[in-house]
Amino acid sequence: MAKNLVIVESPSKSKTIEKYLGKDYKVVSSKGHIRDLATSGTLGLGVDIEHGFKPNYIPIKGKSNVIKSLKKDVKESDTVYLASDPDREGEAIAWHLKDALGIKDSNYKRVLFNEITHDKVIEAINNPTVIDDDLVRSQETRRILDRIIGFRLSKLLQAKIGAKSAGRVQSVALKLIVDREREIEAFIPEEYWKIIAIFPEYEAELFKYKNDDIELHSEEEANDVLDHLGEEYTVESIDKKEKGRKSKLPFITSTLQQEASTKLGFPARKTMSIAQKLYEGIDLGNETVGLITYMRTDSIRLSNDFIKPAMKYIEETYGKKYVGHVKQGKKKDNVQDAHEAIRPTSVLREPLKVKQYLSKDEFKLYSLIYKRTLASLMSDAVVNQTTIIFDNNDYKFKTTGSVLIFDGYLKVYADYESSEDKILPEIGDNEVAITNNVESTQHFTKPPARYTEASLIKKLEEEGIGRPSTYATIIDTIKSHDYVTLEEKKFKPTSMGFETTDALQGFFSDLINTEYTREMETELDTIADGKLVWNEVLKKFYDVFEPRVKAAFSEMEKKAPEQTGELCPNCGSPLVVRKGKYGEFVACSNYPTCKYIKKEEVQVVEICDCPNCSGKIVEKKSRKGKIFYGCNNYPKCKTAYWDKPIGEACPECGKMLTEKNGNVKCSECDYTK
Repeated sequence: MAKNLVIVESPSKSKTIEKYLGKDYKVVSSKGHIRDLATSGTLGLGVDIEHGFKPNYIPIKGKSNVIKSLKKDVKESDTVYLASDPDREGEAIAWHLKDALGIKDSNYKRVLFNEITHDKVIEAINNPTVIDDDLVRSQETRRILDRIIGFRLSKLLQAKIGAKSAGRVQSVALKLIVDREREIEAFIPEEYWKIIAIFPEYEAELFKYKNDDIELHSEEEANDVLDHLGEEYTVESIDKKEKGRKSKLPFITSTLQQEASTKLGFPARKTMSIAQKLYEGIDLGNETVGLITYMRTDSIRLSNDFIKPAMKYIEETYGKKYVGHVKQGKKKDNVQDAHEAIRPTSVLREPLKVKQYLSKDEFKLYSLIYKRTLASLMSDAVVNQTTIIFDNNDYKFKTTGSVLIFDGYLKVYADYESSEDKILPEIGDNEVAITNNVESTQHFTKPPARYTEASLIKKLEEEGIGRPSTYATIIDTIKSHDYVTLEEKKFKPTSMGFETTDALQGFFSDLINTEYTREMETELDTIADGKLVWNEVLKKFYDVFEPRVKAAFSEMEKKAPEQTGELCPNCGSPLVVRKGKYGEFVACSNYPTCKYIKKEEVQVVEICDCPNCSGKIVEKKSRKGKIFYGCNNYPKCKTAYWDKPIGEACPECGKMLTEKNGNVKCSECDYTK
């Protein structure tokens, strides 16, 4: 019987930590949250609104046995170390464990593992703290807010327009996408023309007439310029200067998601899943160790324990001139700074040294994190930039060239950034260049671009909406609820996305917007600092919100069901599309007088050959109406997929590749095409 019990969230993390602590410690996992708000009480919120918003927590479905086992472990232990993740949600999980398992104040310690390495785990165990009640209250307030807004608005939208859900941050993210689409729809392209003089080794573009900027809006205007040009281009000025190209800041959660999306093509959910594995521990043969620090952070701070050996490594590997300085960055209002930036746990664990122990995608993400962190401590790159301005009858043409003269941080980060040289020939002051090769080309201004995952995350972060750790879930929700589609990896709202946003803005425009959501995040931060009373914040919100919801239930127009163009065979009324518990169905519009329901004609859609037998994978529907893909030889063959198989084998493991929202991935491993 171990005297010391350590409770962590993840089973894989528990195995790693138990190896470090030895036989006097038993390490077990809660497998994430063990309790959540009930769905009973007033409006099914699980919150006693009348008595200070007291929450009613119950075990999460399927967690009763976990709780029972943990209670037994607690009873058999002298000291319990609550080691859930080192963030607000982790703090709340620690509190729930203490409360649900009946752990006494005298029998527990709170420990924070910012990285899963032997020395840091031992250091954390030797320096325990206690649960931070203010952090717990902040997270609890967030959960209650999300429950109230989510439940009330979702039920409203389900009743009125047939939408699936709404949420405090989710609906603001959707509004950003809808607003951008309306900007695109309203955009009127404007014509403009470029004039470029083409020389053997470079090109120069018209940008001024005399001392004024020039804009050409028609072919006639462009031709008029061409008529006034001669073949001689006289050098008017040459500007040569060295420009620094700043090295990068280390990753925080949001920038990791953005960079992994743009450079590796990883969705936010995939990035966080892989990062979790790298944090929790990888078997390197002779040891199991976390390769990166905790991946949910909004701080760019690096510890001296990492900076000193990293600086030494840079100097020994690349030379003294490559050693940079620690980045400070701009202090943002919402930064919690609870722990460090995302970094490798050891600068000596170079990506190539651990490659054999990682999957293809784990290696890609670890390499990105490792090189970004190293780059943040290296010197700026230096570029020699030359700008030459030519004069041709008072029309000014410009060409720019740049040469990388010191690679600096690009020594390690060049794989993720373009740094091609554009070399100009040596040209002297007042020298004349000759060409008759001049092109005029027509162009049109473009509307603002639709959001990608990366640009949406960047926008949410800039606006101070939600927390970086929630972005992946937000994006998954708006995709899975058919509020958006992906076109060329960009978000385009569906008709339901437009309808949902319009319905909410009609009644809650001052609550479902970036400003209000940002202010709410600030209040949650203030609760975490112990400067606001949590249930007073909830009361202030609820007293405004609930009357609006009741008004919306009364005043919001109910969307008429879509007619199919067919008539009911029983009473002659139009048939309409209705939504039920298990999906859409066709029924009589004269319900409940006429209860006719059209039987669905089952149409077999073959997708591809079954990889496990001679059958075919066909499109099917679950009992709840959800589409999945299974073998037509069922029950002899139980091959099935939730995402659509594409009939190709994964090059990594040989299993079926599947497609969802334009993304192709393996049904088994982490491979993404």
